[in-house]
Amino acid sequence: MQYGSDVEAADALSQAYKKLRAEIGKVIIGHDEVIKYVLVSIFSNGHCLLVGVPGLAKTLLVQTVAQALQLDFKRIQFTPDLMPSDIIGAEILGEDRNFKFIHGPVFSNIILADEINRTPPKTQAALLEAMQEKAVTAAGITHKLAQPFFVLATQNPIEQEGTYPLPEAQLDRFMFNVTLNYPTFAEELQVVKNTTGTTKSEVNHVLNAQQIVYFQQLVRNIPVADNVLEYAVKLVAKTRPNGEFTTPQIKRLLNWGAGPRASQFLVLGAKCHAVINGKYSPDIEDVQAIAKPILSHRIVRSYHAEAEGLTNDDIIQQLF
Repeated sequence: MQYGSDVEAADALSQAYKKLRAEIGKVIIGHDEVIKYVLVSIFSNGHCLLVGVPGLAKTLLVQTVAQALQLDFKRIQFTPDLMPSDIIGAEILGEDRNFKFIHGPVFSNIILADEINRTPPKTQAALLEAMQEKAVTAAGITHKLAQPFFVLATQNPIEQEGTYPLPEAQLDRFMFNVTLNYPTFAEELQVVKNTTGTTKSEVNHVLNAQQIVYFQQLVRNIPVADNVLEYAVKLVAKTRPNGEFTTPQIKRLLNWGAGPRASQFLVLGAKCHAVINGKYSPDIEDVQAIAKPILSHRIVRSYHAEAEGLTNDDIIQQLF
């Protein structure tokens, strides 16, 4: 894949993004923001957590994205009895009396971690190394994962019986925490029309693994003005109750703020958001456009915020 310049390559990424949206739109009706965040996380080499009630096409969305991206895709259904070896694989004694490592489903490009909060922390932790280091260690040997590698996890916000909330360290590994809402009346009508007949939409491949890795590198090469960098880092610093930029109001509303990983994701996400919208460098609007799903799972509201009925998104809006 050779482009004359980074500008040409950025235009190619913007075109590829539009094609991807069109292909995914054949199957997924609505959820425009959600699709945007999932694709931005992929091109930024991040992971995405999708939170929504059952039946909102979370699993279908991930499968459709994998299809359009021509990537190897595995689905892991998380259950209370799932063991770490069920995810990363295990050593078995072969016919030749030697131990050999059998790869688990994590050795894939896109992992759908379905209902990730249904499994105990021991098994959730098996994904931590894979998400951060893009490798897994078994029997003292580190095995590299295929590139690109993404975890797209789903979580049901209603049913909390028999669930294990994700530890903060694991939540922090997700670039985005995206909430899926119910479709509008018109969208639901279209969904029912499309899914209760015999017609099947064919999703065409748009990009392959090699092209995605190239575009991920391109996103990192995008230049960022100092004022945009400072704005992103200051935005994160404002969420810390004892930070130097915090206002008395935020101090009252938050118990805990976001860490440096949020600043990194804000800048990477803003770069990608700029390119897919036809710009060659991000501005403050790009940072704001992706700030809510990056910060929402990294801040902890205080009693005052809960008493006033303020959501995490309401508090982030105040930071702008």
